[in-house]
Amino acid sequence: MESQNEFRAKVASLKDFDEAFVLVKNAVYAKFRMHRAGLSLILQVMPTNLGAYHVLGSNVIVMNSHVLATIRRLSGSEQEYNAYVFMVLAHEYLHSLGIVDENTVRQMTYDLCKTLLGEDHSSTRMAKEDPSTLFPQLRNMMQTQFSKEFQVVKNFDKAGQSYIQ
Repeated sequence: MESQNEFRAKVASLKDFDEAFVLVKNAVYAKFRMHRAGLSLILQVMPTNLGAYHVLGSNVIVMNSHVLATIRRLSGSEQEYNAYVFMVLAHEYLHSLGIVDENTVRQMTYDLCKTLLGEDHSSTRMAKEDPSTLFPQLRNMMQTQFSKEFQVVKNFDKAGQSYIQ
């Protein structure tokens, strides 16, 4: 596996959700020897206590666009925002692999981040506790509803797509 500094640099320089997801899939495979392809990402406003979820038995990960936008606004850098995206996608990807127990997935996400990025990295700190560890303002957000509107992220998990569209 790569050194923590190399992996930190990759997370810091992520450009989009697909690039983040490729890194997540490679990291999960390297650490746990688990893999699947063909996932879709949806962005939707949801209650602020939910960062994301995987629809059990589906190929869908849904991320909270309200929390995502707030973290983008609050983060001191693109690296912090990328750290959040990496951690959340890793967590939900593990769920998509059939691991339904939340505590198991939390521990696996923490182990993955700690191994690849180090104990002091933002991804690891958020995986160990939760994103409000770095962004305490999230605790004061009062979004309680799911929006009926959503956005399907285009060009997500491109490597897992067939050439026939």
